[in-house]
Amino acid sequence: MIDKSKIDKRHGGPYDRGSADSYYRRVRSPHYYPGATGNGKRITDLTPEQKAEYNLGYDDNEEAQCFKEWG
Repeated sequence: MIDKSKIDKRHGGPYDRGSADSYYRRVRSPHYYPGATGNGKRITDLTPEQKAEYNLGYDDNEEAQCFKEWG
């Protein structure tokens, strides 16, 4: 179980990247950036906790159904 009060929700963090991937309708691809998004090397070797945060961000956005409108 994830303690939602301790999730790294900063721009570029695992939760943020999961929610962004869902928002743009991209497939799940757990990753994060050490700085803000695009700042630094894309990190794909995540800890189990970081993967859980990424998936939670993805799932939260899927539940909210907040997706990019391309029209």
